Amino acid sequence: MPDLVVGVDGGNSKTDLVLADTEGRLLSWVRGPGTRPHTEGMEITAERLASLGRYALAEAGLPRTTPVSVGAYFLANVDQRSQERTALRELTRLGVAERTFVHNDTLAVLRAGAPDGWGVAVVSGAGINAAAVHPGGRSARFLSLGDITGDWGGGLAVARAGMGAAVRAGDGRGPATRLRQELPGHFGLDSVESVALAVSAGDIPVAALHGLAPLVFATAAGGDAVARGIVERLGDEIVAMVTALLRRLRLLRTPTPVVLGGGTLQNDQVLLRDHIGSRLATEAPLALPRVLDVPPVAGALREALLTAGATDVVQHRLREAVAARKPPPSLAEIAETPEDAGAAVRE
Repeated sequence: MPDLVVGVDGGNSKTDLVLADTEGRLLSWVRGPGTRPHTEGMEITAERLASLGRYALAEAGLPRTTPVSVGAYFLANVDQRSQERTALRELTRLGVAERTFVHNDTLAVLRAGAPDGWGVAVVSGAGINAAAVHPGGRSARFLSLGDITGDWGGGLAVARAGMGAAVRAGDGRGPATRLRQELPGHFGLDSVESVALAVSAGDIPVAALHGLAPLVFATAAGGDAVARGIVERLGDEIVAMVTALLRRLRLLRTPTPVVLGGGTLQNDQVLLRDHIGSRLATEAPLALPRVLDVPPVAGALREALLTAGATDVVQHRLREAVAARKPPPSLAEIAETPEDAGAAVRE
């Protein structure tokens, strides 16, 4: 019997889990809530991941107690070695796999997009982070604790900046921008001020502002100077991360893969990609940027397959299967049993 493996990419807004076997069959792909141990605790996060794994087994027509040989978990908001150890301990306690590995989610992008397993990876989804691995094995990352550690970027930051610019345009503190007209309709309101008041009152969750990011990108693509400035700010931050990591690992003079992943980088944002490419050509001319062409969960699956001893042919076959398959619908919450999780999907 072939071994079962699980690859998990846990982001801020969603978690993808793929169940496959070492013969190259993609058995199921399920999607749950994001991994937020910094706000919900690692125990709850691990329990949700374990429930998601049981649901994946049920989706594949297998008993939820079916043993999984290897589980590779690449999780957002697990940014420090101590957090990785805590996550590993909790997942091991729950028996998610016979062998379990935990890394930050940026490394899933690197595993998926860098053929030799080293280089720089940037994840810009709801939030932003980056990490790098030297060909000799050394690594570098950021503390990534938000504003307090100087972090800015990702879809939520773009959306908040767009909202701020739109309000300032209305009260006289900033230049005119079409963001005033483009943003409020997303929430069915007539002004950005109404959106701001609803967020302040708790009627609109702050996390829901993430949905405004595509409107900021579209307004920038339409020629709006203020929106374009926000998009270019994101590009500048990504370039700053990449060049800092290359400098820390002394790779500025080495041709180095730079893999760009996450929702704001993999969604055909031509303006953003062109700005990043132009800046890197000046500041790190030997950097080799590329946009990831598969969902990041493919990198987590590759790690699990490598550990399980799967052949290169199997790894390639499953990468192609992930690339070709449409991502599943997201579960708002993952229940304690696969049956309840299935009901959540139907609802």
